[in-house]
Amino acid sequence: MALNDLPQELLFPVTEPYPCSYLPDRMARMQIAVPAHRVGTEIYGDLLRRGFRRSGVIAYRPQCDQCRACVPARIPVREFRPSRSQARALTKHGDLKTTVTPLRYDADHFALYARYQASRHSGGDMDQNDRDQYSGFLLESNVRSHLVEFRDNDRLVMVSIIDELNDGLSAVYTFFATDVPGASFGTYSILWQIEQCRRASLPFLYLGYWIKESPKMSYKARFRPMETLINGTWQRPE
Repeated sequence: MALNDLPQELLFPVTEPYPCSYLPDRMARMQIAVPAHRVGTEIYGDLLRRGFRRSGVIAYRPQCDQCRACVPARIPVREFRPSRSQARALTKHGDLKTTVTPLRYDADHFALYARYQASRHSGGDMDQNDRDQYSGFLLESNVRSHLVEFRDNDRLVMVSIIDELNDGLSAVYTFFATDVPGASFGTYSILWQIEQCRRASLPFLYLGYWIKESPKMSYKARFRPMETLINGTWQRPE
Protein backbone atom coordinates (compact mmCIF):
# COMPACT_ATOMS: atom_id res chain seq x y z
CA MET A 1 0.00 0.00 0.00
CA ALA A 2 1.40 3.39 -0.99
CA LEU A 3 2.12 6.12 1.52
CA ASN A 4 1.49 9.09 -0.77
CA ASP A 5 -2.06 9.67 0.50
CA LEU A 6 -0.86 10.28 4.07
CA PRO A 7 -0.14 13.80 5.41
CA GLN A 8 2.69 15.37 3.40
CA GLU A 9 4.59 16.46 6.50
CA LEU A 10 5.27 12.82 7.38
CA LEU A 11 8.57 11.36 6.22
CA PHE A 12 9.53 7.69 6.09
CA PRO A 13 13.30 7.26 6.43
CA VAL A 14 14.92 3.82 6.64
CA THR A 15 17.33 2.86 9.41
CA GLU A 16 20.81 1.48 8.99
CA PRO A 17 21.05 -2.35 9.06
CA TYR A 18 21.17 -4.07 12.46
CA PRO A 19 21.06 -7.72 13.62
CA CYS A 20 17.58 -9.23 13.39
CA SER A 21 16.01 -10.16 16.73
CA TYR A 22 14.05 -13.11 15.33
CA LEU A 23 16.23 -14.65 12.62
CA PRO A 24 19.76 -14.51 14.00
CA ASP A 25 21.54 -15.07 10.69
CA ARG A 26 20.00 -12.00 9.06
CA MET A 27 20.22 -8.22 9.15
CA ALA A 28 17.17 -6.00 9.48
CA ARG A 29 16.19 -2.45 8.56
CA MET A 30 13.11 -0.47 9.57
CA GLN A 31 11.14 2.25 7.85
CA ILE A 32 9.86 4.71 10.46
CA ALA A 33 7.26 7.49 10.39
CA VAL A 34 8.54 10.91 11.48
CA PRO A 35 7.82 13.20 13.18
CA ALA A 36 6.40 10.74 15.71
CA HIS A 37 4.11 13.25 17.40
CA ARG A 38 2.08 13.58 14.17
CA VAL A 39 1.10 9.90 14.25
CA GLY A 40 -2.12 9.94 16.25
CA THR A 41 -4.86 7.32 16.36
CA GLU A 42 -6.34 7.98 12.91
CA ILE A 43 -3.02 8.18 11.04
CA TYR A 44 -1.65 5.20 12.93
CA GLY A 45 -4.73 3.19 11.90
CA ASP A 46 -3.92 4.00 8.28
CA LEU A 47 -0.30 2.95 8.83
CA LEU A 48 -1.32 -0.25 10.62
CA ARG A 49 -3.40 -1.30 7.61
CA ARG A 50 -0.24 -0.74 5.52
CA GLY A 51 1.80 -3.07 7.69
CA PHE A 52 3.21 -0.72 10.33
CA ARG A 53 3.43 -1.38 14.07
CA ARG A 54 4.51 0.81 16.92
CA SER A 55 7.08 0.64 19.69
CA GLY A 56 6.27 3.43 22.11
CA VAL A 57 5.63 6.51 19.98
CA ILE A 58 7.58 5.17 16.98
CA ALA A 59 5.57 3.69 14.09
CA TYR A 60 7.67 1.36 11.94
CA ARG A 61 7.59 -1.48 9.45
CA PRO A 62 10.33 -3.85 8.26
CA GLN A 63 12.24 -2.68 5.19
CA CYS A 64 14.95 -5.32 5.00
CA ASP A 65 17.22 -5.56 1.97
CA GLN A 66 17.08 -9.32 1.37
CA CYS A 67 14.25 -10.61 3.55
CA ARG A 68 10.44 -10.43 3.62
CA ALA A 69 9.86 -12.87 6.47
CA CYS A 70 7.91 -10.42 8.68
CA VAL A 71 4.29 -10.61 7.54
CA PRO A 72 1.57 -8.42 9.14
CA ALA A 73 -1.28 -10.56 10.47
CA ARG A 74 -4.82 -9.97 11.68
CA ILE A 75 -7.87 -12.01 12.68
CA PRO A 76 -11.31 -11.31 11.14
CA VAL A 77 -13.08 -11.78 14.44
CA ARG A 78 -16.62 -12.46 13.17
CA GLU A 79 -15.41 -15.64 11.47
CA PHE A 80 -13.10 -16.85 14.22
CA ARG A 81 -14.03 -20.02 16.07
CA PRO A 82 -11.75 -21.35 18.83
CA SER A 83 -10.02 -24.68 18.40
CA ARG A 84 -10.38 -27.34 21.09
CA SER A 85 -7.19 -26.25 22.85
CA GLN A 86 -8.25 -22.60 22.67
CA ALA A 87 -11.65 -23.49 24.10
CA ARG A 88 -9.87 -25.21 26.98
CA ALA A 89 -7.86 -22.01 27.59
CA LEU A 90 -11.12 -20.05 27.73
CA THR A 91 -12.51 -22.46 30.32
CA LYS A 92 -9.28 -22.62 32.31
CA HIS A 93 -8.78 -18.86 32.62
CA GLY A 94 -12.31 -17.55 32.29
CA ASP A 95 -12.43 -16.59 35.97
CA LEU A 96 -9.48 -14.20 35.73
CA LYS A 97 -10.43 -10.70 36.89
CA THR A 98 -9.68 -8.01 34.31
CA THR A 99 -9.15 -4.30 34.92
CA VAL A 100 -8.78 -1.86 32.01
CA THR A 101 -6.92 1.38 32.72
CA PRO A 102 -4.99 4.09 30.87
CA LEU A 103 -1.27 3.42 30.39
CA ARG A 104 0.55 3.89 33.69
CA TYR A 105 3.64 2.70 35.52
CA ASP A 106 3.09 0.15 38.27
CA ALA A 107 5.90 -1.55 40.17
CA ASP A 108 4.09 -4.91 40.18
CA HIS A 109 3.66 -4.72 36.41
CA PHE A 110 7.32 -3.96 35.90
CA ALA A 111 8.37 -6.82 38.19
CA LEU A 112 6.20 -9.24 36.20
CA TYR A 113 7.63 -7.85 32.94
CA ALA A 114 11.21 -8.36 34.18
CA ARG A 115 10.50 -11.96 35.19
CA TYR A 116 8.82 -12.64 31.85
CA GLN A 117 11.75 -11.23 29.87
CA ALA A 118 14.26 -13.21 31.91
CA SER A 119 12.27 -16.40 31.27
CA ARG A 120 11.27 -15.96 27.61
CA HIS A 121 13.89 -13.61 26.13
CA SER A 122 17.02 -14.19 28.18
CA GLY A 123 20.06 -12.73 26.45
CA GLY A 124 17.99 -10.87 23.86
CA ASP A 125 17.60 -7.16 23.21
CA MET A 126 14.55 -6.93 25.46
CA ASP A 127 16.12 -8.69 28.44
CA GLN A 128 17.30 -5.47 30.05
CA ASN A 129 15.17 -5.16 33.22
CA ASP A 130 15.37 -1.40 32.73
CA ARG A 131 12.48 0.80 33.84
CA ASP A 132 13.17 3.48 31.21
CA GLN A 133 13.25 0.88 28.42
CA TYR A 134 10.03 -0.66 29.72
CA SER A 135 8.25 2.69 29.98
CA GLY A 136 9.41 3.87 26.55
CA PHE A 137 8.42 0.59 24.93
CA LEU A 138 4.99 0.07 26.49
CA LEU A 139 3.78 3.13 28.38
CA GLU A 140 4.37 5.90 25.84
CA SER A 141 1.78 6.25 23.08
CA ASN A 142 0.27 8.89 20.82
CA VAL A 143 -2.74 6.71 20.03
CA ARG A 144 -5.77 5.48 21.98
CA SER A 145 -4.17 2.82 24.17
CA HIS A 146 -5.21 0.78 27.17
CA LEU A 147 -3.52 -1.38 29.78
CA VAL A 148 -5.32 -4.53 30.93
CA GLU A 149 -4.53 -6.34 34.18
CA PHE A 150 -5.43 -10.01 34.57
CA ARG A 151 -5.54 -11.32 38.14
CA ASP A 152 -6.09 -14.75 39.63
CA ASN A 153 -7.75 -13.75 42.88
CA ASP A 154 -5.25 -11.12 44.09
CA ARG A 155 -2.24 -12.37 42.14
CA LEU A 156 -1.23 -10.41 39.03
CA VAL A 157 -0.65 -13.03 36.32
CA MET A 158 -0.76 -11.07 33.06
CA VAL A 159 -0.70 -7.56 31.58
CA SER A 160 -1.69 -6.64 28.02
CA ILE A 161 -1.17 -3.36 26.17
CA ILE A 162 -3.86 -2.78 23.52
CA ASP A 163 -4.48 -0.02 20.96
CA GLU A 164 -8.06 0.82 20.00
CA LEU A 165 -8.44 1.85 16.35
CA ASN A 166 -11.36 2.55 14.04
CA ASP A 167 -11.46 -0.93 12.52
CA GLY A 168 -10.14 -3.07 15.34
CA LEU A 169 -7.89 -3.60 18.30
CA SER A 170 -4.14 -4.00 17.98
CA ALA A 171 -2.38 -6.38 20.36
CA VAL A 172 0.73 -4.36 21.19
CA TYR A 173 2.34 -6.63 23.79
CA THR A 174 1.45 -9.12 26.51
CA PHE A 175 3.60 -10.42 29.35
CA PHE A 176 2.59 -12.96 31.95
CA ALA A 177 3.65 -15.30 34.74
CA THR A 178 5.63 -18.17 33.27
CA ASP A 179 5.73 -20.27 36.45
CA VAL A 180 2.10 -21.45 36.50
CA PRO A 181 1.94 -25.12 35.42
CA GLY A 182 -0.48 -25.79 32.58
CA ALA A 183 -1.37 -22.13 32.05
CA SER A 184 -2.26 -20.74 28.63
CA PHE A 185 -2.16 -17.05 29.47
CA GLY A 186 -0.90 -15.83 26.09
CA THR A 187 -3.60 -17.72 24.22
CA TYR A 188 -6.25 -16.48 26.62
CA SER A 189 -5.15 -12.87 26.15
CA ILE A 190 -5.75 -13.08 22.39
CA LEU A 191 -9.10 -14.81 22.90
CA TRP A 192 -10.10 -12.10 25.37
CA GLN A 193 -9.16 -9.39 22.88
CA ILE A 194 -11.15 -11.13 20.14
CA GLU A 195 -14.19 -11.01 22.39
CA GLN A 196 -13.63 -7.30 23.09
CA CYS A 197 -13.55 -6.67 19.33
CA ARG A 198 -16.87 -8.47 18.94
CA ARG A 199 -18.49 -6.54 21.76
CA ALA A 200 -17.36 -3.25 20.22
CA SER A 201 -18.35 -4.33 16.67
CA LEU A 202 -14.75 -3.98 15.51
CA PRO A 203 -13.95 -6.34 12.61
CA PHE A 204 -10.25 -7.08 13.21
CA LEU A 205 -7.70 -7.95 15.85
CA TYR A 206 -4.22 -7.01 14.59
CA LEU A 207 -1.53 -9.39 15.84
CA GLY A 208 1.62 -7.68 14.58
CA TYR A 209 4.14 -9.62 12.53
CA TRP A 210 4.03 -13.33 11.87
CA ILE A 211 7.34 -14.94 10.95
CA LYS A 212 6.84 -18.48 9.67
CA GLU A 213 10.45 -19.44 10.40
CA SER A 214 10.41 -18.16 13.99
CA PRO A 215 9.20 -20.58 16.72
CA LYS A 216 8.36 -17.56 18.90
CA MET A 217 5.74 -16.54 16.33
CA SER A 218 4.20 -19.95 15.64
CA TYR A 219 1.27 -19.40 18.03
CA LYS A 220 -0.23 -16.75 15.73
CA ALA A 221 -0.90 -19.27 12.96
CA ARG A 222 -3.13 -21.23 15.35
CA PHE A 223 -5.76 -18.48 15.26
CA ARG A 224 -7.86 -19.10 12.16
CA PRO A 225 -8.88 -17.63 9.87
CA MET A 226 -5.86 -15.36 9.73
CA GLU A 227 -5.27 -12.66 7.13
CA THR A 228 -1.79 -11.53 6.13
CA LEU A 229 -0.64 -8.48 4.19
CA ILE A 230 1.11 -9.63 1.02
CA ASN A 231 2.17 -7.16 -1.68
CA GLY A 232 -0.15 -4.52 -0.27
CA THR A 233 -3.25 -6.76 -0.10
CA TRP A 234 -4.78 -8.44 2.93
CA GLN A 235 -5.33 -12.09 2.04
CA ARG A 236 -5.63 -15.51 3.64
CA PRO A 237 -2.67 -17.89 3.43
CA GLU A 238 -3.37 -21.11 1.57
